[in-house]
Amino acid sequence: MPTARVIFTAALLSTATLLSCSLAACAPTAGKGGRGADGATAASDRDDVNRFRQQTLDWRDCPAPTPIQGGGEAPAPLPDGTRWQCATMQAPLDWKKPAGDTIGIELIRARAGGDADDRIGSLLFNFGGPGGSGVAALPAFAPDYEQLRSRYDLVSFDPRGVGNSRGVRCLDPEAAEEAEERVDETPDDGGDEADALTELNKLIAAACEKNSGDVLPYVGTTEAARDLDLMRQVLGDEKLHYFGISYGTQLGGVYAHLFPEHVGRAVLDGVVDPAQDTMEGALGQAAGFQLAFEHFAEWCVEQRCTIGEDVEAIVDAAVELQAGLDETPLGTSDGGELDGDEVLAAITGSLYSQSFWPALLVGLEAVTGGDGDVLADLAEVLGQHGAGGDGDDAAEDDPLDESNENDAFRAITCDDSSDRYTVADVERMMPEFVEASPLFGPGLAWSALSCAGWPVPGEAHHPEVSAPEAAPVMLVGNTGDPATPYEGAARMAEALGKGVGFELTYRGEGHGAFDSGNPCVRDAVHAYLLDGELPKPGAVCEPEPVPEGK
Repeated sequence: MPTARVIFTAALLSTATLLSCSLAACAPTAGKGGRGADGATAASDRDDVNRFRQQTLDWRDCPAPTPIQGGGEAPAPLPDGTRWQCATMQAPLDWKKPAGDTIGIELIRARAGGDADDRIGSLLFNFGGPGGSGVAALPAFAPDYEQLRSRYDLVSFDPRGVGNSRGVRCLDPEAAEEAEERVDETPDDGGDEADALTELNKLIAAACEKNSGDVLPYVGTTEAARDLDLMRQVLGDEKLHYFGISYGTQLGGVYAHLFPEHVGRAVLDGVVDPAQDTMEGALGQAAGFQLAFEHFAEWCVEQRCTIGEDVEAIVDAAVELQAGLDETPLGTSDGGELDGDEVLAAITGSLYSQSFWPALLVGLEAVTGGDGDVLADLAEVLGQHGAGGDGDDAAEDDPLDESNENDAFRAITCDDSSDRYTVADVERMMPEFVEASPLFGPGLAWSALSCAGWPVPGEAHHPEVSAPEAAPVMLVGNTGDPATPYEGAARMAEALGKGVGFELTYRGEGHGAFDSGNPCVRDAVHAYLLDGELPKPGAVCEPEPVPEGK
């Protein structure tokens, strides 16, 4: 039986990674330009800001990603011989006090490959999270963006608090694993287990403050948006040309609010709903993942799978499987165990891309016969915590254990959001979560406690993205997106302002649209970024057939 490691070549983000986080509402704007770097500082600080704008980056061949970035090998040259270059941009640690401490923001780029006369500028990418290293990610995804390199330098970065940009550190991996093993992250009720989960989150928050207290107040999205505008200037561009995916759409929306006059050609794919607070975003995700799993179940029935005779039976089987293995884990061939959390991680991760459905089908069929290996592999490759049975040696060799993606996710989310929920809040909302999804709802509801005890006050309940004077922004919404449900694109368009957001609908599956490889979506994105041609109102892209499962 094939394992997930054979079927897959890359890992996806976990359920928690793409929760809709709340961003900072900005202070009163300063003129039509919003609250840019000058508006955020007193006049006496302008010289200090200017010295950052005037810096020259020292580009060099990129080394291998560091462990905190996720590890791996140094990025290989592109097929035409273009080498990846890295540099560190200096920015104020606190944009309100630019004469104070600085922070280094790690950048990566591949120079444009086309005619110099056709070059538009730099195209900056944020691939989501928050918490993922853009320096590590861009070379991995570069083949998908090669056509864009005909007119742009491709550029990404580790946002502040991520990877090599003063990456936040909380509990060390071993301590985190030990703490999590003692706590049920999806308590059955609001009793002792829920209190223990709250205490775990407080323990993590205290560790973040102890190990990264100097940077912790300054890793929010508003600060990162100001860093983006500094990158624009240091890279020599009059406008910011931008490609944001998932959380990157929130960063792009906040940038447009702060610097509307500097928005160039921008594409937001897998759009987060900017009108939701943390609990509302989690509830929306519960419904989104439920819909995506039902779409998988429909396909499974078409494949004559043995998991269930219809969609309802397949959903019920998954709920029973997760609950049963939560009580009594199933042994795996490597001596480990497959429990309910790993089952949920395997299913969740597989819904991020339709190309992973065949492996999920194989895994779910296998586990009904007592073989949990495939689902364990899926959980390890796709899930946040990995399979439960790889043993200590495998955990030590896993670079994800050394990256700070989870710590940065928590830090950025809790800096942005002023929501601080209690066990009582979760108990009150739980019926709505269970109604939205008996499989995904409970875990997403309890995840609302993740900012308990956070030492930095959050900025707002939801992001401020209004930018009525910005240039057009292309919004790509996927009707089957589990992590950033389709409705988010329309709400982002409304929040940006009339005539700013232009929507393209993709009737597909998985998270986002461009990386699905759909030719219609890619042609539309290329037309805007390369030629400035926006999609027509009501434009729709249809999916291509999903691979056979057997």
